[in-house]
Amino acid sequence: MKLVVLVKHVPDETVDRPLTDGVFADDLTVDREALTCRLGEPDEYAVEQAMRIARRRMDVQICVVTMGPPGAARALVRALALGADEAVHVVDDALHGSDAQATSLVLAAAVRRIGFDLVLCGTASTDSGMSVVPAMVAERLGVPVACEADAVWAGEDEVVVRRDAGPTTDDIALTLPAVVSVTERVGEPRYPAYRSVVEARGKVVRTWSLADLRIRPDEVGLGASATVVRSVTPYAGQGPALIVRGDARDAAERLASYLSEHQLI
Repeated sequence: MKLVVLVKHVPDETVDRPLTDGVFADDLTVDREALTCRLGEPDEYAVEQAMRIARRRMDVQICVVTMGPPGAARALVRALALGADEAVHVVDDALHGSDAQATSLVLAAAVRRIGFDLVLCGTASTDSGMSVVPAMVAERLGVPVACEADAVWAGEDEVVVRRDAGPTTDDIALTLPAVVSVTERVGEPRYPAYRSVVEARGKVVRTWSLADLRIRPDEVGLGASATVVRSVTPYAGQGPALIVRGDARDAAERLASYLSEHQLI
């Protein structure tokens, strides 16, 4: 069974940096080389899910795929340390500024060239959070997709996912090949051992260009993107905290009054 995991090299959200501090280029794209970046946390859950499938059967090969600038190779090394067998890095100057639509075109072409039974990915990236790339990739590949899976079971000819839908729980069966995006509830990623980190440096990382995927430069990048960033505004953040003092009953009444006044309950 060939598992392909889509991953992304994203800015580290734990590093606080002002938007004006060289974060954005003149075209309002994120200058990732100027930021501290890492393998996206949702993607670590996808790699972990691939590893859990591999532990239950003997015929699994895991390939991780990313597209991005040269620095994105660091995300692949991390994924390899988590247990993936090999990696593919799609890097090309023409990719600069690609939106979700252009990204899905490139990733689908890479997955098609690799060959796959099951594509796994995080539900959303931590930088844009659009949650649309998994479904777009599946559409381009012409295979079924299940998004926001909380549990995954892979069989010989099908994959079954469980999704918490609030008052109900849905079990969905998809015929392979298929695409599945997973939530953080599929299982906490294991921290890689030092030996795994060292071995990751010796694993195969193939580098492909757009020409390798038979994609024209005018099909990707800012010019081909369906969305445009026109302005950037800093997130206002949280307001001052409300501290309620007094005995338990009085504090509860004041808190309930505040929540009701602000239409929070």
